[in-house]
Amino acid sequence: MSQAVLELKNAAIYQTDNLVLSDVSVTVDKGEFVYLIGKTGTGKSSFMKTLYGDLPLKEGEGHIVGYNLATLKENDIPFLRRKLGVVFQDFKLLNDRTVHDNLRFVLTATGWKDKAGMESKINEVLSKVDMKTKAFKYPYQLSGGEQQRVAIARALLNDPELILADEPTGNLDPQTSVEVMEVLREINKNGNTILMATHDYALLLKYPSKTLKCDENQIFEVVQKTV
Repeated sequence: MSQAVLELKNAAIYQTDNLVLSDVSVTVDKGEFVYLIGKTGTGKSSFMKTLYGDLPLKEGEGHIVGYNLATLKENDIPFLRRKLGVVFQDFKLLNDRTVHDNLRFVLTATGWKDKAGMESKINEVLSKVDMKTKAFKYPYQLSGGEQQRVAIARALLNDPELILADEPTGNLDPQTSVEVMEVLREINKNGNTILMATHDYALLLKYPSKTLKCDENQIFEVVQKTV
């Protein structure tokens, strides 16, 4: 039986008082890799922000990793985000800390106390993204692709039930985008559920998967054409 880690029913997504998406009914099951596509301004980012608690869900039903988005309280948001891994377009790494210390900072902030456990977890996630040898470097010493790998490692630290990747290849050249995509797909094969917003249609062709599209205030599933 499939397990939904994300389910919205008849939801409306607002950016302040502006209706961005209406009548949204979407399900993402455990283990799936799902794309969210659509032109700029069609609501992809607003949809993502609603999922990680940056925008409130004002209408309809929404459940994500065991949290009810419609009744989500301010002090629930940090706990919700611990069960989500969020990867942004612009990496959001701390430039004054090494890769290792960026990850350690997140673990400390999310309540980890055991030093040996923290070291073990940092090594584990850096190995998954093939960045273990760069742990002592600072973000500004890394390429864009390497910084995004670190950002993906950071998203994996608390064993998230769902990874939300918001245009993770948006600032990368085509070759680096493919490398980052390979990392995400490998993580998905290992059991992580991923919802990835993108406008890079080349990636969809190269790595076909379930696809949701934002268009004309709606989100709907796109049926992939098989060649």
